[in-house]
Amino acid sequence: MHSSPSQPLLKAVLWDMDGTLVDTEPYWIAAERELVESHGGTWSHHQAMQLVGQSLLHSAAVLQAAGVRLEAREIVDTLSAQVIAQVRKEVPWRPGARELLDQLHEAGIRCALVTMSEGPLAGVVVESLPKPYFEFMVTGDTVTHGKPHPEAYLTAVERLRLEDPSVSIHHCVALEDSIPGATAAIASGVITVGIPHQVPLPEHPQMIMWPTLVGRAAPDLQQLVADRFAAANLLEGAN
Repeated sequence: MHSSPSQPLLKAVLWDMDGTLVDTEPYWIAAERELVESHGGTWSHHQAMQLVGQSLLHSAAVLQAAGVRLEAREIVDTLSAQVIAQVRKEVPWRPGARELLDQLHEAGIRCALVTMSEGPLAGVVVESLPKPYFEFMVTGDTVTHGKPHPEAYLTAVERLRLEDPSVSIHHCVALEDSIPGATAAIASGVITVGIPHQVPLPEHPQMIMWPTLVGRAAPDLQQLVADRFAAANLLEGAN
């Protein structure tokens, strides 16, 4: 875990999308409720909260159990189309997210989107940004295992390394709002910041908690990476 002093320790920020970058969860919940009710079922707020941060195919299985008589792929496409339509009308940015993105861009810090939403929706969100903030997207339809599995984050780090082999998980910070997302990020080994939104996040020794992204800037993220390297060096010195 050594890093050259001439190189910035923070090399990349990996952004979750729904609930972290944009507040699309109300759009998803409305789409889920409409779909379940159209099949004669009921959909509670508690049920909706169980799907926050989960892969869409996992959500589809839960909706089938709630009475939706459609194939999983059809459920995913129906929900996504409704959410995309709402996002095209208004992108509900989370507080402080665009400001932090812009600051990271100005500082030359690489950013990637790591989301369980699929490419079409993620593309609509990214296209609405004024600058090419995101180098690439890892979306739910490009991984075999969705969050809480770490595959999406490990894939993102691998892609970052294609351009810069010096990048390791220890140079990357993930921003997450959900339990499945934070679980995935922690399991991958990247530094994980939890920003709770719809669902409370339990305390975890490997997760830093921020109540909001408002007022956060590149130095705050750089400090987290510096802290990890300092802790690792301390551990090495003790052995």
